[in-house]
Amino acid sequence: MAPSPVQLKKLARARMERTGESYTTARKAILDGRPERPSARPVPAGQAASGGRKGNGGGRPVVAAPAAPEPQDLPEYPAPGDVTQYDAGLWQRVLTQAGVTDPSTGEPFSEAMLAGLAGGIGFMVFVFEYEQTTTASVVTRAHPEPYTENLLARCGAAVREQKTGSARLAAQYLDEGLDAGRAVVVRVSRAALPWVHGGIADADEPVDVAVLGEHDDGNLLIDDGSGGLQLISPEDLSAARGQRKAGKNWQAWIPASTGPDVQTLSANVLAAIGETTGRLLGTRELDGIPAHFAKNFGVAGLRTWAGRLLDTTTAAGWTRIFSAPGRLAHGLEMVALFLTDGRYGGPGGLRGLYADFLDEAAALPGLAALGECSAAYRGLAERWDALAELVDPDVDPELRSSHFADIAHAATRIADAEEAAARRLADVLAGLENSSSPRG
Repeated sequence: MAPSPVQLKKLARARMERTGESYTTARKAILDGRPERPSARPVPAGQAASGGRKGNGGGRPVVAAPAAPEPQDLPEYPAPGDVTQYDAGLWQRVLTQAGVTDPSTGEPFSEAMLAGLAGGIGFMVFVFEYEQTTTASVVTRAHPEPYTENLLARCGAAVREQKTGSARLAAQYLDEGLDAGRAVVVRVSRAALPWVHGGIADADEPVDVAVLGEHDDGNLLIDDGSGGLQLISPEDLSAARGQRKAGKNWQAWIPASTGPDVQTLSANVLAAIGETTGRLLGTRELDGIPAHFAKNFGVAGLRTWAGRLLDTTTAAGWTRIFSAPGRLAHGLEMVALFLTDGRYGGPGGLRGLYADFLDEAAALPGLAALGECSAAYRGLAERWDALAELVDPDVDPELRSSHFADIAHAATRIADAEEAAARRLADVLAGLENSSSPRG
C-alpha cells in the first residue's frame, strides 16, 4: 500500500538526508519503489568514471571535473541536478556538452528557453476507467504536439536522429555517437529500467535517457533525470529500448557545436509562442486529436475539468466516477503526481519556467514586448502550486464531492487567469509579427 501524503513527506526527507537527492527525486523514487544504491546518488565533480571503451584506447567522455578546456575542446557533460521540466533539462545538458550556445548570449541554452521552444505550457485532462482501476491524467506542459521533436527542431542545433528495428544496428549507432565524444539520448520503456520497480511506472510509458559512456566495469553510465547517474548493462539497455513499439530503438545526438543565428532563433521563438497560445485558446487544430476531444485541452479543458469535478449526479462527474475508495485514492494520487512530476507537469504548472522563457525571449532583437507578459505567468505559477496543494489522495470518500468542489473552484480561477494571460500574449505576438512583416 502506498504511504499517505504525510508519511511520504517524512520518508522523502529521510531519503534526501541519506542519498543527497532532491525532495522531488526522493519522493518519486519512493513511489516508484526505486532502491537506494550508490549509482543513484549524485556523482560529485571529479569522482565520476573516466574509463573509456575497453580495447579502443578510451575516448568515451563521461561526467568529469570541469578542467580548463583547450579552445578546440568541447565542454564536459554538466552534472545532473534539479530541473523543472525533465526533457528540457536533459537536452540542456546534452546541448551544453556538445558546445551548442544561445546566439544572443554566447552561453549554453537555458532549460527555460528550450522548454519554451518545445511548446511551453498547455493543459489536458483525461479519465479512463479500467476493470481494476480508474486513471486520471492532468498535463500542464505542451501537449499533444511532439515536445522533444519541437525542441530539437527549434533550437537550431545539428541533430542526428536514428531509428531501427534491429537491436544490433541500434547498438552500432549508439557506439558511433559515443565514440564521437557525445552523449546519446535513447528512448526506453520506463518500467523496463532495472531500478524502477512497479509503483506508478507504466510499462508502455516512454522516457528519454542520456547515455554518457562506458563505466570501468563494462556497464553504461546514464543520466535518467533523477538528479544523479545510473549504471545499466548494455543488455538491459537494449531490452528497455526494444520494448517500445513506436519509435523502437530511437536515438539522437549532437554531432557538431553549430547552433542557430539570432534571426532564426527569434523566428522559432515566435512560432513556438503562436503554437502555445493557439493550443491554450483553442484557436488552432490539435495534431492528431479528434475534434470532439478538443474540450479536454487548453482553457476549455480546464473548464471541462471544473464542470466534471462539480458534477455530483451524472456518470461523467467525478463524484460518480470515483465513488469507489480505491479508485478515488489512485485517481487523486495520479493527479498529484502529474501536477508535481517534471515529465508532464512540474512546480507551478511550469508557468514560472514559461515566465523565464518570455523574459529571455524578450532580450532577442525586436522582441522586448514579450517581457510584458511574464508577470502574469508568475502569478499563474502560484495559483497552480496552490491547486496542487489542495489535492488529497487520502480524502474521506464521503467528503469527495466537497473536495472536488474545492479543486473545481481553484481550476475555474486558473482558467480565467490562463485565458487572460494567453490572450494578452497572443495580442503581443500579433503586434510583433505585424511589425516585422514587409510593408508595401
